[in-house]
Amino acid sequence: MTTGLIPGGQPPEPRPTDGLPHPRSRPDDRVAQHVDDRPRSPVITARAAASFEPVGRSVATARAFVRDTLQGWGFADVVDDAVVLTSELVTNAVVHAGTHADLLCLRSDDGVRIEVSDRYPEREVPLQGSPVTMGSPDREGGRGLQLCAALAGHWGVDYTPTHKTVWFRLDLPERPVGTRAAGPALPAHLLPLADARVRVAVVQIDRTGAISAWNEDAEELFGYPADQVVGKPLTDLAAWPHTPGTGTGIAEALQLSRWEGSYGIRCADGRVTPVYASHLRVRDTDGEPSTVCLLVRDHERAVLQTPSRVPSSDTSSQGDQNTDPFEVFIGSPAPDDLDGLLQRTVERARDMLDGDSAFLLLATDDETELEVRASTGLPSARQRFARVPVEAGPGRYGSARMPAVHEDLLAVPGAVPLLNGTGMRAVVTVPLKVEGRLTGSLGVAAEAPGRYSNEEALRLQFAADRIALAVESARLGELERLRRGSLSFLVEASDLLAGTLDRDQTLALMAQMTVPTLATWCAVYTIADQASEPDLSYVLHEDEELIDGIKSLLSKIAPPDPVPTPGARVWAAPSEAAHDAALRSSMRSLGLSGGSAHRTASGIGPTLATASAVGGETVVLPLVARNRVIGMLTLGKPTDEHFRQEILELAEDLSRRAALALDNARLYSERTAISQALQRSLLPPELPEVQGVEVEVIYRAAGEGNEVGGDFYDLFPISDGAYGFAIGDVCGTGPNAAAVTGLARHALRLLAREGLSGPAVLERLNSAILDEGARSRFLTLLYGEMRPQEDGSAELKVVCAGHPLPLRLRQDGTVEPAAEPQPLLGVMEDLELYEETVTLDPGDVLLCVTDGVTERREGTRMLGDDGLADVLTTCTGLTAGAVAARVMRAVERFASDAPSDDMAILAMRVA
Repeated sequence: MTTGLIPGGQPPEPRPTDGLPHPRSRPDDRVAQHVDDRPRSPVITARAAASFEPVGRSVATARAFVRDTLQGWGFADVVDDAVVLTSELVTNAVVHAGTHADLLCLRSDDGVRIEVSDRYPEREVPLQGSPVTMGSPDREGGRGLQLCAALAGHWGVDYTPTHKTVWFRLDLPERPVGTRAAGPALPAHLLPLADARVRVAVVQIDRTGAISAWNEDAEELFGYPADQVVGKPLTDLAAWPHTPGTGTGIAEALQLSRWEGSYGIRCADGRVTPVYASHLRVRDTDGEPSTVCLLVRDHERAVLQTPSRVPSSDTSSQGDQNTDPFEVFIGSPAPDDLDGLLQRTVERARDMLDGDSAFLLLATDDETELEVRASTGLPSARQRFARVPVEAGPGRYGSARMPAVHEDLLAVPGAVPLLNGTGMRAVVTVPLKVEGRLTGSLGVAAEAPGRYSNEEALRLQFAADRIALAVESARLGELERLRRGSLSFLVEASDLLAGTLDRDQTLALMAQMTVPTLATWCAVYTIADQASEPDLSYVLHEDEELIDGIKSLLSKIAPPDPVPTPGARVWAAPSEAAHDAALRSSMRSLGLSGGSAHRTASGIGPTLATASAVGGETVVLPLVARNRVIGMLTLGKPTDEHFRQEILELAEDLSRRAALALDNARLYSERTAISQALQRSLLPPELPEVQGVEVEVIYRAAGEGNEVGGDFYDLFPISDGAYGFAIGDVCGTGPNAAAVTGLARHALRLLAREGLSGPAVLERLNSAILDEGARSRFLTLLYGEMRPQEDGSAELKVVCAGHPLPLRLRQDGTVEPAAEPQPLLGVMEDLELYEETVTLDPGDVLLCVTDGVTERREGTRMLGDDGLADVLTTCTGLTAGAVAARVMRAVERFASDAPSDDMAILAMRVA
């Protein structure tokens, strides 16, 4: 891949924008023409280019290039769409067209344009008006242009005689800025509640994102003195809430001209303090930009929160007592700011009915449950995304589909599950409906009974009807962004999981992809077989210091049942066990359980931290592959937090992909282990020591161990001080080659020890190979018998049946073949072989190799017999081990690629 980045610059030369193919083109019936109606080219402020080779891995590299480029430009809002479109278009170029893909990213003030070019212009789209369709969106490929039409603001296809370019443009969404407003004078009991001493932390961030100023209130709120944090990035302290495809990151928020919202700050004691922040982007007299951040505790947000804006057209009617309070509210938040819209709604509803609390729930897709999305005045236990059933009881008052007024909840306990244990007595709830379909529920509650009647229900229902359409529109927008982000997440997750066949790495990837994107912590259980119990294989938490505590906790409780039913199910055991452990530790620290308080005081901190980490909702998703449960993926949230339905659906999609990847890794590991065990069984366990002769063997199997090789060697005693030696190569790999290899090695030992000569041994082995029938394989074999002599020499009788000739290295450096070539085994029934006698003088070396050594290639060059002889001439005076090592080193250096064939080297030197 080649890349280039050019800051600034002018727009590229205009290309044809009529969208029509060249007259010589031939229509392609798989895609449809898109008419280019984009406006004139905006000013290009930066560009980045890359070129990718026509190989499969280029698609993942292109995705990473686009993501890094757009993140660097601060275009996080469109990253997910750009990655998905780029993935499709680059796949079309490098996989389907089979050419290099040229990728160009162009930045402008209001968006980004991405061009993907291939070098196959004949693959053109149909002429305008051609009666063809885009094809089915459910098929495996060819969806690139359909995605462009669905996701991009503008797109088109350009042609040149040598290239075809598909481009798309993504416009940046407009971000709302803060406004100023004033509220009326209110009685003291209606004023927001705050601490007696309100502290406002003032933090200034420089253009690099580092803290440059830190006031005394910041030190009091978060526990860090200024000298510990100045110069560090704010991102080291900020605990930013993140949901795939939604929200703005802390880095992006610091670049906006104005921003308000909630996040967390990690304090010096390790706790996360929720804060409400107001960011303002400023510049000094030298033009240097920075961001001033004002932060208060989240429950004191009224100190900084910008009031809702009153439209100027309504100023004349502010004194009208009949004006509906929601008249001022509707349209104040940004249309796509769902969280802001819901929070303002519950606050307005509470104020309108003079309640003590209010809540708003949104219906899930199947309308069987409601999710808590906003609340005010309720305990922290009523967290977002907690779910309650739509039908809480019999009758109209037990259903969220109808307005309901409860004068006293003590008389009907459980009527509103969300308010159980909150101290609220009176409540009025009304449904949010769009075209007759339930989309949510809005409620207002008070601590005093009998506060509400049908009149308040009508007022609240009128307000709910006014806001229902805006809420549903914002919800659908958020859901669309979440689904686009989920698509990008699954594309990259599938690519990562498909890139490894290692079981441990697959487990680590599963956990790292879920934490912290989908959950705060996760645990992976694996099941070896149907008779085995689930085994805790991997645990991960976003805070590494809590991993050991969670692992210890989970190891003490029974694992979840391996139920194959798809979907997430709640698992309460971790939360209950953590709370019990924290309670016991607290009682021991107080001396209430008979233990020593001072010995347990030091251990209560980690126990409470673990209880807080796993105290929220925990869900289990089965890992099902090939109709068998092979494990469970467990996801958890900290205390009082719940999963939203969209996240659970995304986790379910991920679990299906992860299960298949994990099972593939298991099968690959089993196959590799079997192959390696079989390969070891085909080689001698150890070599005997030969008096007066040094022997060294080097064996290197090609590939990653998933195939049994056909090369083998052996050295064994025969009788009367004689030793047999052999080195051979069976044609092919796999089980059939392994069968012939095992037959040859064991038959050689048996026949040689029967006192047969070398030719007789090989002739009988040839007959045995031919008797294998369809399983038989060609076999090249060098076999010999060696007898050390009293004068220090060694006498060898050698038969070379189709094998690379053995080479003899004399003490004077000359190299010569030590045998003549003869027919290989496993081809002809009648062989007439003969043996040759060779005498090795002291210091002489006999080198025997398989053809993986002599046929080592680099392009059109091959090492060959002559190249091997040249290497051997440099080994004069070396030991047998040094000779074998030098030959192997020369073979490895001959080519840059990994060896494609097994290699065996047998070196014998007369001492």
